[in-house]
Amino acid sequence: MPRIVLCIEYDGSNFEGWQSQPHGRTVQDALQTAVGEIAGHEIALACAGRTDTGVHATAQMAHFDTEADRPLSAWVRGVNAHLPESICVRWALEVDESFHARFSAYARRYRYVLLNRPVRPAILAGKVGWQHAPLSLPAMQDAARILLGEHDFSAFRAAQCQAKSPVRILSTASVMRMGDLIVFDFEANGFLHHMIRNLVGALIFIGKGEAATSWMSELLLMKDRQLAPPTFSPAGLYLCGISYPDRWHLPGEGRIIATPFIVL
Repeated sequence: MPRIVLCIEYDGSNFEGWQSQPHGRTVQDALQTAVGEIAGHEIALACAGRTDTGVHATAQMAHFDTEADRPLSAWVRGVNAHLPESICVRWALEVDESFHARFSAYARRYRYVLLNRPVRPAILAGKVGWQHAPLSLPAMQDAARILLGEHDFSAFRAAQCQAKSPVRILSTASVMRMGDLIVFDFEANGFLHHMIRNLVGALIFIGKGEAATSWMSELLLMKDRQLAPPTFSPAGLYLCGISYPDRWHLPGEGRIIATPFIVL
């Protein structure tokens, strides 16, 4: 039975996250219905990383098994014809049954885009987070560097997180400014539930001058979620790349990409 892997882009604003729900208002539900139309039978998608309500993706990865014999173009153009405008399949590839979108991945990359100006966004509403107070870029950059390496991220873990261990290895934690936008990039071997939104919240807290850069080290050591700032808005969060071993020969978007944001 063929196994097909898809690279998917979506605007999560009007969906209640990735994972299928009885009411059907999720990205997975929309995709499974569309793929099923082309396959001619019900299918079940397994994804690389579940995203929450309001979170977007430029390169989500998912796979499914099918009895249907279709050209790869059918899994792209055909499926896209059955999807809402806010979701599209970017490419499809047939892989062997040992591939798994989640368990074969060794790294994931997320980007958070924050509008930092006194006035809230209009055109970019739902696509960026917003902080009206001025932020110190050097302070946030210094704090982000503290996060690099292997740490217990319990202070940045949601209470409902089901991960067996809070330890993760963060290989990228960078902050840069593009006009009124501040872009946070994170890459790790895995992320905890709400981990990135919690990290961004702490970095913004430091950027506002509410705490010293060294406070980030203290949070890591204390391992107490209640001592860290509240979870930040999902609006500016993007899943933008998954890394897999070269043996799968996936197109570049299946490894790591970070789509640049247009500065308006």
